[in-house]
Amino acid sequence: MNTQNNVENATQKAAATARDAADSMTSSAEQAVESTRRMANDALDKAESGVQRLRDEVNPAIDDMAARAQEFASRSINYAAETSERARRQFNQAAEATCRYVSDQPGRSLLMAAAAGAAVATALMMTRRSDR
Repeated sequence: MNTQNNVENATQKAAATARDAADSMTSSAEQAVESTRRMANDALDKAESGVQRLRDEVNPAIDDMAARAQEFASRSINYAAETSERARRQFNQAAEATCRYVSDQPGRSLLMAAAAGAAVATALMMTRRSDR
């Protein structure tokens, strides 16, 4: 009987030791999981903070670029309008000078117009002959 009691005691001690070891491992695993969760949350918080900081740095740069683009577009429109007005004035001046010349020199103007017409007609005839 003594042997049987010893075996039972040893079995109970082994079972208790195994339970204690399992409880200890379970507790360690739970602590490891909780520690991993905390570290993951900290990493996510840092990443979010970094993204927000980058967003805060980039937004003013984008606003500045948009303002520069708007200013450039405005200057370009103004330049095009000024150039168009300048071309219109020069064309009107050339037309007025031509009208003055024709009214001051009608004979010469007629001869020049006839010569220009003859030159254009000759060029067209030569072009048609070379096509054949």
